[in-house]
Amino acid sequence: MAEKLNSMRLLERYGIPYTVHKYDPAAPDAVAVAAAIDVPAAHVFKTLVVSGPGTRPLLAMIPADCQLHLKRLASLVGVKHLDLVPREEVERLTGLRIGGIGALALTAKRWESYLDESALTYSRIYVNAGQRGTMIGLAPADLAKVVDATIEAIAIRPGGVFNVLSLSDSGN
Repeated sequence: MAEKLNSMRLLERYGIPYTVHKYDPAAPDAVAVAAAIDVPAAHVFKTLVVSGPGTRPLLAMIPADCQLHLKRLASLVGVKHLDLVPREEVERLTGLRIGGIGALALTAKRWESYLDESALTYSRIYVNAGQRGTMIGLAPADLAKVVDATIEAIAIRPGGVFNVLSLSDSGN
């Protein structure tokens, strides 16, 4: 491994095993990144920055092939609505380039983090290491622990399907 990023050092401090996956930083989106590292798009989690009236920025991690359910997330946060933060503002707020946003690289910001519950159906997921061209593979429970993520259904699956895995047994 040529370059060790802060996200990798953080995982090592916690004693969490991880793998590093390099890809062409010109990849246009998270689905292309999944193809480049040869894993299903559902296993690659993109990190989105959202905010709303009276809220600090927060992070939402969802599968590459999904959309963020903003209304559901707003409800979880306890606000009427949330919006995606514009690209330029994301880069200013995070200090990271679009395509290189990763919750592991932003732990010092202490922003609330949400991880879509579908992550728990996989033994390993892939998240950005905080630099375009570098992904980290790790167990979803380890990611949630390190970034103190709330695990909830926040993603809309391809085709507009919203699955709430944790609520499916409660009759909702």
